[in-house]
Amino acid sequence: MKTAVERIVRVGGLSFGNEEPLALIAGPCVIEDAAFTVRMAKALVRMAKSRRIPYVFKASYDKANRSSVKSFRGPGLREGLDILRRVKEEVGCPVLTDVHGIEEVADVAEVADILQVPAFLSRQTDLLLACAETGRIVNVKKGQFLAPWDMEHVVRKLESTGNRNILLTERGASFGYNNLVVDMRSLAVMKQLGYPVIYDATHSVQLPGALNGSSGGQREFVIPLARAAVALGVAGLFCEVHPQPDKARSDGPNSLPLTGMPEFIKTVQTLDKVAKSLPSQRKQ
Repeated sequence: MKTAVERIVRVGGLSFGNEEPLALIAGPCVIEDAAFTVRMAKALVRMAKSRRIPYVFKASYDKANRSSVKSFRGPGLREGLDILRRVKEEVGCPVLTDVHGIEEVADVAEVADILQVPAFLSRQTDLLLACAETGRIVNVKKGQFLAPWDMEHVVRKLESTGNRNILLTERGASFGYNNLVVDMRSLAVMKQLGYPVIYDATHSVQLPGALNGSSGGQREFVIPLARAAVALGVAGLFCEVHPQPDKARSDGPNSLPLTGMPEFIKTVQTLDKVAKSLPSQRKQ
């Protein structure tokens, strides 16, 4: 795989680029209700502005791949998009959300600035093409079952539509049962495709299905792994955040507490500036 020309993807006045200042995609795993979601967005925007870090709010209207049929999935497409529209109008930041089926794509593209293809669906050709054909930014999470060089095929599918607004996200690889591991080499490999690479710091410490019908997580490893990824020179970090992670309705065990975000942002920004000032960074 030959190294491609580095692309910069822009949205709402901010830039994603492997050599650009670090950007942050953060928010709760799922939309719990309208007031909670708007409140979270406002809090995160304040924190991002205070540190001058480019910021995108994320939350899902439907978590279609929950471990149990009894698990909370979110408010659904219509109500969820109405809430995300409120975030854009009242808070004034770009938003990202998951898309699970081609029948959802057109409606989601009317609201979301970034359409995200979940890891389990990262090889679904029709879904990838439908997302890319909207012209919106498409963020694809690398499947837990994919090697990083296999993401070249994902990129080619998206590019076949003429869309070059592409982000690629690492979120860990399956490592036996109920466990994930992050191979940091995958960040360097995917950067060779020429598109901005995002590191999902919270899903990478997930323990899928490990809590007898729900996923566990190892929150204590989020910060160490995020620091390692930033030291490699990535375009951005993806983080799930909640004011009370232990009471979150989805992915609480691997979510960061809201109160810790200012220090977290400060730490990763410091590392990012050092990493991207080194000559070796531009030769990867």
